[in-house]
Amino acid sequence: MSTLNLEQSIGHSAIVGRRAQQRWYIVGLLIADALVLILAFGLAYSTRFDFGIALFEASDLPQRLPVYWIFLLVPPCLLALALFQLYDTQYLLGGVQEYVRVLNVTAILVTVIIVASFFFPFLRLSRGFIALSWILVTTLLLIERFALRHIVYRLRRRGILTRRTVIVGAGEDARLIAEQLLATPTAGTELLGFVTNNHPVGSVLSHNLPVVGSFDRLPALVKQLGVEEIVVSAEGLDRTEVIRVFQNYAYDEDVDVRFLPGLFEIFAAGMRIKEIGSVPLVSMNRVRLGLWESAIKSALDYIGAVIALLLSSPLLLVLAILIKRDSPGPIFYRRGVVGRGGQPFDAFKFRTMRVDGDAILNGYPALQAELAASHKLKNDPRVTRVGAMLRRTSLDELPQLLNVLLGQMSLVGPRMITPEEMDKYGKWRWNLLTVKPGITGLWQISGRSDVSYEDRVRLDMYYIRNYTLWLDLLILWRTLPAVVGRRGAY
Repeated sequence: MSTLNLEQSIGHSAIVGRRAQQRWYIVGLLIADALVLILAFGLAYSTRFDFGIALFEASDLPQRLPVYWIFLLVPPCLLALALFQLYDTQYLLGGVQEYVRVLNVTAILVTVIIVASFFFPFLRLSRGFIALSWILVTTLLLIERFALRHIVYRLRRRGILTRRTVIVGAGEDARLIAEQLLATPTAGTELLGFVTNNHPVGSVLSHNLPVVGSFDRLPALVKQLGVEEIVVSAEGLDRTEVIRVFQNYAYDEDVDVRFLPGLFEIFAAGMRIKEIGSVPLVSMNRVRLGLWESAIKSALDYIGAVIALLLSSPLLLVLAILIKRDSPGPIFYRRGVVGRGGQPFDAFKFRTMRVDGDAILNGYPALQAELAASHKLKNDPRVTRVGAMLRRTSLDELPQLLNVLLGQMSLVGPRMITPEEMDKYGKWRWNLLTVKPGITGLWQISGRSDVSYEDRVRLDMYYIRNYTLWLDLLILWRTLPAVVGRRGAY
């Protein structure tokens, strides 16, 4: 067999193998959903009929259903999940759409049952059973799919359930998306390299990724390498080349084509398409979160901040006294930072430095250089004795709960930064302005000051692009152990 035929055979086997993995995952997901539905309906049945727990007043509705109803309800529910594309790999294993669709489909199913019961007497089910089923089905489906997703994330780190991907183009946007994909192994992308006419084949462009071929050889490369996904960066390609990729692969069942828009750095906030004069035009969302996400996050922020302030008020008083007795100067320090939409505000902190700190630092040129590079000093001569304790325990940040109540910060979010630090974020700085900065975040639970500045930027971008309420709760849950462990705190 020739080398070309061998490569084509390997590429075909890779595609078949990965398609088989996806099919097995869908089958497993279908079975898991069926078992969860049986469990949910069974628990609702036992709670309502065996234990006699009624959620509503007695009525003339049937008080006990035949037990086989539990199994009769499963097929239509699975069909509804399928109709909402919850077995479509395009909507699975990434983002929050999968969870949103689960919430939508269960709500619609309950609504259909309630409406249908007015027209079909045999569907007049116990209201308590319907309510319990809705709560249990929704909750258990979300838990099951969350658990399966994280099992898949572990498998992807081992090369299972991944997609062999090439990036067409080699400009700055192409290299940025490569960096993002490599930094997120749970995305399931096995990045093979770049396809471009601007660099010789075999040359390494970014993060040890080579140029695997020229644009004209893309069809051959797809077959030889078993490519399942093509990411097209329009930067550096002319219009006809972009159209050619679309024509060749837009309807190919074995290859997915994804186009990376220009102005990559502003797309974290999402986009809307609106027809004006029959012309579809794209506009950017001003904020990253939708209406309901913003409402839930705001409620969590305000309730959490009020509770935290009430519980910590005695501690705040003690710390204020200690700061005042330790060194002359104000109790609080106002740090000028940038908020959502680029609006400046003062973030409150307990003062941890001497008021003549700048004069002290002038005697340490090496520390000045370190501060300029990382915006942190491990051994800072300006820090007071009480200030050192506050920093190690992160108690100096407690006054930022006031910023949360003022609507300037969130309990969880990216790091707050000064206007001078904006340049450190490069092309990502506009993404940073789509959400409020947080008291805690991925940076806080990942090592704080031990994390390099580049990794801080990456963690912030990951949070902004992958925000969910569950991620916020997870970060809050892990913040206390991170603070108690004092990892990276100085």
